Amino acid sequence: MARRDYAFPFRIDPASRQGAVTGYATHVDQMIRQVLLTSPGERIDVPEFGCGLRQLVFAPHSDALDSTVNLVVLQALNRWLAGIIDVRKVDVDTSSATADLGQFLIEIQYILLATNTPGQLQILVG
Repeated sequence: MARRDYAFPFRIDPASRQGAVTGYATHVDQMIRQVLLTSPGERIDVPEFGCGLRQLVFAPHSDALDSTVNLVVLQALNRWLAGIIDVRKVDVDTSSATADLGQFLIEIQYILLATNTPGQLQILVG
């Protein structure tokens, strides 16, 4: 039987009247999104959780910004999801299509350690 975990955001499944569940790979994608889109201080019980990507959206675009975003993403994922994923690559796309809108696209390639399978996730921040 495939591993399943609670869905995020937490909700009640209307059919079973239990906490909704999702496949493990989807659950890990949801955890990555939580880490990257949560600002430090947003969670009262764990104030250092998150990485503050949304604050970087307002910085002027430059190669230094791309490098900073890459570093912030790597550090946050390695800190909060170290035993769950092994991050292989982080790409930051701040092409004119997204930069003009004050956004950037982050693509993360990783290995899901529990199943030793590759995963990939794209997150548009802005």
